[in-house]
Amino acid sequence: MTKLCIFGGTTVVGYAAWYLGDALGMSFFGSFMLSGVGSILGVYLGWKLAQRLEQ
Repeated sequence: MTKLCIFGGTTVVGYAAWYLGDALGMSFFGSFMLSGVGSILGVYLGWKLAQRLEQ
């Protein structure tokens, strides 16, 4: 369950960060970097969600 939540969090938050960067008019590299930060945040949020669901 933990790996699935982390995968989902990484995918959703990483894509949302990429979309935000594109909406703000960032270049490809800027959107790519923001997506990387979003993916790291998604790993953390997915891990916390998995912990909460396992209780």
